[in-house]
Parts: sequence; C-alpha cells; structure tokens
Amino acid sequence: MVPGSCCLISVFTLFESEVVEGFGNSLVSSVTLLSPVFTSVTLTLEPSNAVSQGTNVTVRCQALVSSSGFLNRKYTIYKDNTVVYTESITTAEDLIYSLRMARVANTGKYKCKVNIPGKELSSSSEKLTVTGLQTPVLSVDKRVFSEGEEVTVGCKAPGESGAIVFYFYKDSKELYEERVDANHVETRLRFNNAGDHRLHCDYRVILLTDSVPSNASNNVVVTVKELFITPVISVRPHGSMIIEGDNLDISCSVSGNLQNSSGLKVFLSKGPTLLSSGQSKANHSMRALAEHSGEFQCSLEVGNVVKRATENVRITELFSQPVLTMYPTEVFEREKITLTCKSTNYSSDRISASDVKYSIYKDNYTLTPGSFNGIYVVPGVVPNSSGIYSCKADARMISKYSAKLPVQAKVLVSKPEITAIGRVIVGKPFQVRCHSDRGSLPIEYTLWKKYSEVNSTTVQQPHHQAIFPVTVQHYSDMQDYKCEARNNPKIDTVVSNKLNTTVIVPLSNPGLSVVPDLLEVTEGNEMYLICGVEGSPPVTFKWYRRGNVQPLCTTTSTQSSASHHIKGVGNEHSGTYYCEAINYANMVRSQPVTVDVKMATWKKGLIVACCLLVVALLALACVLRYNSKRGRETYSPPATQAFAGV
Repeated sequence: MVPGSCCLISVFTLFESEVVEGFGNSLVSSVTLLSPVFTSVTLTLEPSNAVSQGTNVTVRCQALVSSSGFLNRKYTIYKDNTVVYTESITTAEDLIYSLRMARVANTGKYKCKVNIPGKELSSSSEKLTVTGLQTPVLSVDKRVFSEGEEVTVGCKAPGESGAIVFYFYKDSKELYEERVDANHVETRLRFNNAGDHRLHCDYRVILLTDSVPSNASNNVVVTVKELFITPVISVRPHGSMIIEGDNLDISCSVSGNLQNSSGLKVFLSKGPTLLSSGQSKANHSMRALAEHSGEFQCSLEVGNVVKRATENVRITELFSQPVLTMYPTEVFEREKITLTCKSTNYSSDRISASDVKYSIYKDNYTLTPGSFNGIYVVPGVVPNSSGIYSCKADARMISKYSAKLPVQAKVLVSKPEITAIGRVIVGKPFQVRCHSDRGSLPIEYTLWKKYSEVNSTTVQQPHHQAIFPVTVQHYSDMQDYKCEARNNPKIDTVVSNKLNTTVIVPLSNPGLSVVPDLLEVTEGNEMYLICGVEGSPPVTFKWYRRGNVQPLCTTTSTQSSASHHIKGVGNEHSGTYYCEAINYANMVRSQPVTVDVKMATWKKGLIVACCLLVVALLALACVLRYNSKRGRETYSPPATQAFAGV
C-alpha cells in the first residue's frame, strides 16, 4: 500500500483486543475489544430526494461502526429538527424508516443521529420534496332545497395529511374556508339566492417555510503534520481469481518508524464488521463467499490520530443468485402458474449447470419436497395461488436465495348491477351506473340497448365508476337496457339484469270539466270542477278563478284527475276557471272554462206567478172600470124629471 493513500481522522480510544478469526458465517475466534470505532453516519432518501405524491419513500440511516461484537445502537430520525422516529438495534443492519404513500406534508429536511455507548454521530441533512396533491371530493347532503335552508357540505382530500385549509366556492366565488388537522371537513351553509349554483372546493397543505442561510464566518488556517507510519493491508490469494469456496487470508500491519509509538493499535474491518485487531498486526481467515467481495480496511491508531489503508477484494461467484420468474405474468384465481428458478451464471471450471439444484417456497413453506431442475407448475385447482414465492439454489454446500416474488391472483368480475342515478324523466337525459361488487381492476363495462352497443368505458381506479348518459323517449324503453362487465379477455362477459326503475312521464293534455253541464249550473245546486291530465303521478292539482292570484284549492293525488267541490252555488260563483297540474317533470295548465250561474227554478216560477197576478189584477181593474163607465152611459131618467129640468 502506498503511504500517501492513508488519511488522518479523529480517533476514539480503544482497549486491547485479541485476534478475530472469521467473518460472517466464517467467524472462528472471539474478541475482547471494548471500545467501538465510528466511521460515518449517512442518511439517504430512496428512490430519490424529489418524488411525486403516492410514492413509497424509504429513509435509510447507515452507521459504519467497527466493533468487536454485538453493539447497542440507538437511531433517531429528525424531520425539520423534530424527532419523528427512534429505535434501538443490536445488529449492523441499516435503520429503515418508511413513508408509505408519501404526501406533500412529508416535505422537509431529514437527519439521522446514532448513539453508541459513550459516543454519538449525526448525518448531514437531506431535503425531501414531495409534489402533487390529490383531487378533492365535494359532497352535498341534498341537491334541491329552499331559499334560506341550511345544507351540509363536505370536502375531502383522499390520502393527504398535515395541516390543511379547505376552501368552498359558489359560482367560482369563495364562500367559506376552514383550517383543520385532517384530510376532510364538513360544515353547514345557507343559500339565499334562488337559481342554479355551482359549488366546488379546494385546499392548501401548510408547510414550514424554507430556512434563510447566514453568511460564511471568518477563515482560520491550520496545519496538521503527518506521522511517518502507515498501515499496510495484504490479501492472499492475490489477484482476481478468487472463487467462492476458496480460503481467504487477510492481514493488517504497520510500516514506518515505530519508535515512540506507544499506544499504537491496528484494526482490520470490512464495512461495519470488526474482523481482527492487535498491537502492530491483525490477521483474519475465512471461506470466501461472493458477498465477502468489497473493500477491506486496515486502520492504525496512535493517540488521537487514525490512518487507513484499503484493499478491494473481488470474489467470483461459484454460481449466480437464482432468479424466480412466473408465466403468465398475470393470473386469475384457479389459473395454472409456471414457476422457473434458474442461476444463469456459474464457474465452469469448478462445477457444471447440472450440479446446481433448486427448491421453491411459498410463504416460507417448501413446495418441492426435494431438489429439482428449477421448473414447477402450480395447478389451477389450487383455491388460492396468491402468496410470496421464492427459490433456493444449492451447489458445493453453498446456498443462495432468489428475491421474493409476490403473486396476487386477480379476482374475476362479478355480475354487474345496473341502476339509474336520480329521477328518470321521459325525454330528458339521465345517468346509468354499472357496477360489480367483486373483481380486480381494470374492468371494462359496456352498456347495451337491446342488441346495440350504446357506450363502453374502462374503470382503472377503485374510486372511479362506470357512468353512461342516457335519454329515453318512452317509459317502456327502460327495459331495453343492460350492461356487461369483463376483466379477463379469456372469459366471456358477465351481463346484468334489465334496468328496472321508476320512469316519470311529463304531464300533457290538461283539461277542466264542470259537473253538472254548464247550461245546468243553477243557484243552490252543487258544482264540481274536475281537472284531468295524462302523465306520471303523484300530481299536484291547483284550481284558479281568473282575477285571483291564490288558488281556490290545492291537492296532491296518485290519480290522473281530481275535483274541486263547490256547495250552494250562487251568482257570485259565476266567472272563468282554469286548473294547473304539476309532477316531478313539468307543469301544465288547462284551457279556461266560463261558468254562468243560472237563476233557481222556484225563483223563476215566483216571478212568473207574480207577473200573472199583476196582469190579472190589471185586467180585473180594467173590466170593473169599463163596466162602471158603460152603466152610466145607458141610464135614462123619467119623463117628468126631464120636463122638470126644462
């Protein structure tokens, strides 16, 4: 090793130790070293520091510590200087802190601190930026209501977290806002303006503001003098032809002036594992495996000074890690699966391909009772083929495992249900929903009218629905609609029942009739104003007399006609009448009818009798007067009276 390749770093005081023989499974002797050595603490964000919402983010804290045995490590994860996770472990494994389905609220600076007995070290901060927000969903408890009536409205941001401000809008104008520490809010609002209004909502996720950096401090120049001793590392066998199963010997020693080097110690390590230590030399032997490839480190400590030398060792695989594959790549329940386990590379001068034997596991249980050639068929009769599959390859007492292969068998779509959304009115558009309770996505839904395809759509997400616009011209047309669903192209579609729902027929042909006949409406009798219409009940009938704003009578009936009864008709009931009929579809008005109330018969008779009596009296008077006058004209006095008068 070239002396110039070593570097100076801070050192932690160590106690004396004994030589360690072995590494991993090859550990062959014990260590009495007490004080561990920190190398570094790093924090990484996977898959990257900038992700879109919904991504699974792994916060990985890696502490490189050289120690002689089990060591308690306390890991602390910070976000924006606030503790979010703490865990203590005794192994050299990395600490994993998972952010499942990361959201914008997870944006911030993350840092990791590691404590070991008597020492601690922190990583640098890493900024995580999560972009993208879920589309909010607005809900209203009812769609039709009166002016001034309170309505419950809600806004939900699926999957979001943190402090959120929700905003509600009416006709694109902000109506109400509320801040909550949840992903949904519900409130009651009052609307006073009549008419149709468009409501929607949105939200803002509140984050900490970015920090403001200070100016740099003054510069101080320091000089560090180098010690004229260096660590040396050697590996045997030397070169690139080390194959799994070979014996590997590694030594760590000191080169240079060893005078006045009291307290000098050397340490041989690989990554976080301390392999051996000694006063001026440390050795380690092992049976080589492919995972032992990498950088070995020889550390020299004198007082507060540490120097290091490294050697990169490459160990050729006896055979490669097996890869487990399945065919087909997507399966449905009770479909056959073919699993293939293979190691693609092997050292041909040591073994042949037939020397490698395989085993397949499902959920950690062996599917193959003995080693086989690597191909296994999961029969279609297995009720549940879903699970975690893996395989193992064995040769020359070396075993290697494949990566885990999760298999989730798809569920065939169930018989869909077809329903109408809201009221169905003849001649007006409405929506039809097609939905299956079971079935793996994506599902293709198709709407049919008799034997003609109306429309089709594919549902990709759990919260999406298959909704089709439809208009019927006659109430019997509803029976012509069906929908079908399919999520497996190998299997026929599943068809729903016929669409069955109440159809509202708009009102038409309104008419107002009078009983008795208009010519027979007389004082003192009863009169019925009958309003009839064609269309779907329930129907609200209203009767009006021209000149009056308010209706004479209002009633709701499940029949196609209703009547307004007037007792003891009088002359004041003469006039022009009409009626209105209203259902969920429309309102219609009848033609006006004019009613002329006739005089009562007894009144007519009395008038005639009076007239006849008057005529009779006048005639009698005339006769008497005539007779009286005629009597005076025919009377003659005696002759004597006549002469006397002369």
